[in-house]
Amino acid sequence: MKKKLTAIILTAVLVAVFLPGCKKNVGTPEDNPVQEDTGENMPEEEYIFAYSCGDLTDPFYDVLKESVRAGVEEQGHRLVVKDAGQDAARQAEQLAALAEEDVAAVFLCPLDEETITPSLEMLDEAGIPVINLSERLDGSGLSDAFIGSDESNAGKVCGEDLMQRRTTGGTLVIVEDSGNSLINERITGFEEAVRNGGFEVIKRIDTGKTSVGVQEEMEQLLAGEDHIDAVMCGDDRMAAEVLAAFEETGGTGSIVYSVGGSPGIKKALLDPQSPMMGTGALSPVNIAKTAVKVAAAIIDGGHYEKETSIETFLISRDNLEIYGTDGWQ
Repeated sequence: MKKKLTAIILTAVLVAVFLPGCKKNVGTPEDNPVQEDTGENMPEEEYIFAYSCGDLTDPFYDVLKESVRAGVEEQGHRLVVKDAGQDAARQAEQLAALAEEDVAAVFLCPLDEETITPSLEMLDEAGIPVINLSERLDGSGLSDAFIGSDESNAGKVCGEDLMQRRTTGGTLVIVEDSGNSLINERITGFEEAVRNGGFEVIKRIDTGKTSVGVQEEMEQLLAGEDHIDAVMCGDDRMAAEVLAAFEETGGTGSIVYSVGGSPGIKKALLDPQSPMMGTGALSPVNIAKTAVKVAAAIIDGGHYEKETSIETFLISRDNLEIYGTDGWQ
C-alpha cells in the first residue's frame, strides 16, 4: 500500500466561446447546467497513521507521540496511538491488529523485537511501512527506516563535562538499567569518556534489579561513610529519584548527570543549590519531524534516508538559557 501522501487536485476548466449572433439564450438554464460534484475538487485524502509505543509513562515517548501527531495533523491526516503498557505481548497484538486496518504507516518504538517479529511480518505482507523510532530493530529487516538519537554521545558529553569539572577524578555512582539497550549505550559512552580520569565506581544501582528503588538506595549511600563525587544516571527519571535522595538527606558536594533533557531536569539546573550539573539532551521533537518527513517520502515513493541519527548534546548551567526550561528539544 504505497499510497501517494499528497493527492493531486484536478481542476476542470470550462471554456465558453461566444460568437456574435450564434447564441440566442445566453444566461438561460440550458446555458448554465448544474454541475454535479464528482469529487475531483475535494480536498486530498485523509490518511491514518499509527504510533505504537511500549511505555507512554516515559515523558520522552509521550512528547515523541505528541510531536508525531502534530506533524501528521499539520498535513491534514490523523494519528491513532497504541500504548503497550510495558507489555511486549500486548504490543505484538496491537501491531497485528493494525495489519488488518487501513493505516498508511506505523511509527514504532519497539519493546522486544523477538516478540513482535510475527506482527511485523504481518504488516510487511499488508504493505504497511514501518518507521522504527528510538530503539533499533536489529535483526528482522522488517522496518523501512530508522530514526533515533546518538545515545552513546549523549552519555559521552556528560563524561567529558565531568572530566573538566573534576580534573583529579573521584568516586562515582552509576544508575543504570542493564536490561535497556539505550541506557546501556549511554552509560558505555559515559564510561569511555571518563576511563582515564581517575574515577572509581563505588556503586551501580540497577533500576531493573533494585528491590527498594533508586531513591532509597541512593539515600543509603549518602548516609554511609563514602564521599560521592559524581552520579551518572541513564535517564532523567532516574536522576529525579537521585535528586530527591539528595534533598531528603541534605547531601552536598556531589554533582549529578543524566540523559534526556526533560523540563524538570532543566529546571533543576536553574537551582544553584541543586547537585544537578548537566544532561545529555535528546530531541524527541526533531526525531518526530524527521519521522513524518520520512513517512511521507516512503508513501510517495520519494527519496529518504534509511537511517538517521539525531544529534545529542550537553545542556548544563552554562548554556541553559539557550534552550530554556519549558519543553523538550
